[in-house]
Amino acid sequence: MYKLIIAFLITTNIFSQEILSEKNRAEVVNSVLKDRLNNLLPDLMDQSDIDMWILISREYNEDPVLKTMLPAEWLNARRRTIILFYRNKKNNTIDKLAVARYNFGDNIISAWDKETQPIQWKRLVELIEERNPKKIGLNFSKDFNISDGLDKTDFDEFMEVLPSNFKNKIVSAETLSNLWIETRTEYEMELYEDVISITHNIISEAFSNSVIKPGLTTTTDIEWWMRQKVTELGLDTWFHPTVDIQRNSEFQKDHLSSFSERPTDKIINYGDLLHCDFGITYLRLNSDCQRLAYVMKESDSNIPDFLTNAFKMGNQLQDILTNNFKHKLSGNDILLNSLNKAKNIGLRPSIYTHPLGSYGHSSGPTIGMWDSQGGVKGAGDYKLNYNTVYAIELNITTFISEWNRDIKIMLEEAGFFGEKGFRYVNNRQTKIIEIPFIK
Repeated sequence: MYKLIIAFLITTNIFSQEILSEKNRAEVVNSVLKDRLNNLLPDLMDQSDIDMWILISREYNEDPVLKTMLPAEWLNARRRTIILFYRNKKNNTIDKLAVARYNFGDNIISAWDKETQPIQWKRLVELIEERNPKKIGLNFSKDFNISDGLDKTDFDEFMEVLPSNFKNKIVSAETLSNLWIETRTEYEMELYEDVISITHNIISEAFSNSVIKPGLTTTTDIEWWMRQKVTELGLDTWFHPTVDIQRNSEFQKDHLSSFSERPTDKIINYGDLLHCDFGITYLRLNSDCQRLAYVMKESDSNIPDFLTNAFKMGNQLQDILTNNFKHKLSGNDILLNSLNKAKNIGLRPSIYTHPLGSYGHSSGPTIGMWDSQGGVKGAGDYKLNYNTVYAIELNITTFISEWNRDIKIMLEEAGFFGEKGFRYVNNRQTKIIEIPFIK
């Protein structure tokens, strides 16, 4: 199988990524999609006990699940796009049909000749009647927004033409949609390692003397430097980066003060503890990463021990959380087990870990939210499956006597859970990034 190789050309304080051309990216995306549709989807339909899955979207109003099935050359659905999958488990076959005027790329063939049957909805009904499925899955869901992509207009029009003997076969495809979105193939995990490496390298360059000039550079400067770097590399991002400061002269307020309500244009000084939240989108995979850096003072020979020791507590909480990753355990159970363990050994933890993959905040079990540490109804009840990726997002609060105040160690890294257990997709931060003092 085609294996992506991304080379990193490293020069002094500069990390330059060799990113695939748009044409080569399309080849990779279409290859991944072919593998998923032919080898993964039949198994997911069997697991979900749904033998027919219908996705309906109109141009610029795409179902989030259908959007992940678009061939690389398609940026949007066209007109009204209807996709029908039919799984015959007995014969071990899967029909992949588009009720559209043209093929849906190379993987899903057109099954509608408008000259023979002028009405698109009637052609869809014909395909359903020919296969006589036991269940017809549609994308509607109360708890998972990504799996709730069928809009009311398309639903109403479909139900109006669907024969009455099929209406009682309509079921929510929530489980199937979630599995499709959350499950990563071996091929995708090869790509994911490189996506995470690019993310780490951009952060490393942002938190370096080549970008930061203490006394001059602001947090907002770094945020926009990251956005510009993503653009220059030909990548995308799914959220605006954030950079915030903790220092001995200011008290930490609350969670929002590090993110949406953080102060802007704060000047970075020597002795500051910097924190960023940053992610990219590349090859239809998303990253989400938080890392810490320290701006060395002239008197510092190393990062202060009190910060190093605090950082180790953050790694300790990561270990507690990921050691509680057990197959078919719910997100809420993982959360509460981890919080109880952390508190019992004297940590002050907060865990807000989320699925990561086709989307930044993706489908799967929610493991806490920063403002819901008792569990999350619905998405938190969803159970942990194999071959899934998570943003291991959390923090610990600890008192620093040298600063006479609390600080937060806020971390986030991509992690993979499979049959062999948990592992980080491409390492995690185990020590604070050092930004050397320069006169």
